[in-house]
Amino acid sequence: MTESDARLRRRPFLGALAGAGTASLAGCSAGDGDATTTPTRTPTDERARSLAERFAPILTFDAAERWFPTDPRAYESERGGETVVDGFDAFDGYTADAASGHGPPAPTVFYHAVEYADSPLAVVQFWYYSAFDQFSTNFHWHDWEVVHVFVDTDSGDPQLFVASSHSGRVPNNEHLDPDPERVPRVLSELGSHSSALSLNDRPDSFQRLPIGDLPADITNRAIGVIEALAELPAAYGLPRDEGLRLPYAIPELDGEPIHEHERLPSVDSDALVPSSLTVRSFDELTSPPDDLPARETGVSFAVDDSADVTYDLVPTSDVEHISAFTGPQLSFEFDVPKFAEDAVANHITTAGTPWHQARYTDPAADITDPAHRSALADRYDAVSPPGPVNDVIATMSEVVQSADAPDGAGVTTTDTSIEGIALLRSDPAAAPTFRGVAMFRGVDSGDHRLTVNAAGLAPHDEPVRVEDGDDDTSPGATAVAGVEGEIPLVAAGEATKLEVDADGADSELATLAVDDDFGGRLYEASLDGSDAVYVHRAGAYTTEVRDIDDAVGAFRVNPDDTEPVRIDRPRTGKASLASFVATITDETAGRLASLGDDDGDTAPGAAGETATLGGLLRAMEAVSGAATRAAERAERGDSQGTDRALEALASNLQRAIERFDGLSDTLPEAEADAADRRLGQAQRRTNQAIASEKL
Repeated sequence: MTESDARLRRRPFLGALAGAGTASLAGCSAGDGDATTTPTRTPTDERARSLAERFAPILTFDAAERWFPTDPRAYESERGGETVVDGFDAFDGYTADAASGHGPPAPTVFYHAVEYADSPLAVVQFWYYSAFDQFSTNFHWHDWEVVHVFVDTDSGDPQLFVASSHSGRVPNNEHLDPDPERVPRVLSELGSHSSALSLNDRPDSFQRLPIGDLPADITNRAIGVIEALAELPAAYGLPRDEGLRLPYAIPELDGEPIHEHERLPSVDSDALVPSSLTVRSFDELTSPPDDLPARETGVSFAVDDSADVTYDLVPTSDVEHISAFTGPQLSFEFDVPKFAEDAVANHITTAGTPWHQARYTDPAADITDPAHRSALADRYDAVSPPGPVNDVIATMSEVVQSADAPDGAGVTTTDTSIEGIALLRSDPAAAPTFRGVAMFRGVDSGDHRLTVNAAGLAPHDEPVRVEDGDDDTSPGATAVAGVEGEIPLVAAGEATKLEVDADGADSELATLAVDDDFGGRLYEASLDGSDAVYVHRAGAYTTEVRDIDDAVGAFRVNPDDTEPVRIDRPRTGKASLASFVATITDETAGRLASLGDDDGDTAPGAAGETATLGGLLRAMEAVSGAATRAAERAERGDSQGTDRALEALASNLQRAIERFDGLSDTLPEAEADAADRRLGQAQRRTNQAIASEKL
């Protein structure tokens, strides 16, 4: 549809609004999940039709799309005195109809309009039904997507476009004060049909941020909270159009691929998302796939002949007799790296029935950006201001071997090339990441567990606590997961499970952290019993535990194969820390000794002395001996003896560091850097041991 077409359609729409009345009260619903109710009314058929024709969207699909908007009435049946659409009937029937070669079967978009009582604010909704939804670990029979157009009936201008994303937990794609001369243009995500807006002069792509004179397609406010997300709008967007890859999964029913089911004779593997985009299982890959095709624009749908396909514009009242869209639970394993590995499948959602949802009668319930809702509340008394909204946020990264570290002695993190799937174990729906961001909106306060999965990467799992807001007027709380908002994931082929078995520990443990010598902190979370985290085999790690009295324990981990590494009954206090210092000192001395002991190579040392590698190794032997004695005395309960040994340890360690500083320029750069980091870790843990009140 051209811009002139839009202007021609807008004129009769304004005229129709001037002479049309209101027919009946549709009912009340919660505006944003609180106790406030907002009454809406159903306009007359003429008024609703005028709204629908004025703003009927242009829908553009991926070139690989299999399930286009259609009319579900072709697949309805009677069951127990009610009209239902069975998933098998719809999926198989649509596949057979599509194979006829006559184009997308029965292209249809449904509309529904409401007006807010005693207000010039009206909303026209566009609902479109697909027979199946195939995505990345979340898929279901049937699929309903919606675009809301909020309109001021006094001026006729649109106030807000809201295009639905995957669930109420994922921020929708929204645009405040769109161009009145343009109808919504929607880019439908392959398979899932999540709707991205495309409102600027690049109709076939999604623009999250403005570039030069090209405005963004959304006005969602920035996430903030984390420095890396200071300018990134909180909206799902269209990940495959934003440079990241998104592998799709093959749905299963009763443990078998769905296309092999006997009740789907018309469905074969070609009826699903193309195999070039799918993986059989996330954990079958040893690394993230790097050969997934990028998004390609396919056919577009419009209400007129301006697009590839013309759809019928039908009121939802014609299908409200359908009471349910049914189908058995589909499945896909979602790995969780607990102490005892498990998997869950309750993240698979169902599409629901539009006319049974709160947003059907109160579209403001579907506004996910608090700033947008606040703007409408300022303009219209009928819309209540946003209440407190709690978010859980984290970013994904990938752990790789550090180029600055010797082999097997350090890792770093880098941006991941694929999107992942996040799951709050307390929530029934999984949320796909966008631009590597895992975000859940509207989370209840309390304790949760966050799991992140991605194809070819080992899973991540951690507890997350969402605090209560200060009061009802606060914007809500934001829980930042991971380490300062970053969750580093490890390629499955390079991953080793680090298990912490807290059973039998000498105190109640409260937190667990994992640091790499080069990569820094990679995991930090509260600890309740035994737990596990995946680490990269090329790393050299310090695992830290703290108990409820804030006593610290540290343990050295150097994985060298895929077998799990287990820390049994981790202790906190002086004994644990001193033992760690002995271990890391011996490790450092062993690596330095492997470089060769050449007393002829000297370097200026402390206090005018001469430092040699042999002298450094002897100094480190003294450090290890003092640390071992401190640990042994602490184990025996000898408090004074432990403190004397720790004092000796601190002195010996300082002398070893001074010798190392004088010699480091003669060592290979990577080995010198690694040794320097390990000695720094030893000094930190020595100071903690001295300060600890617990033996």
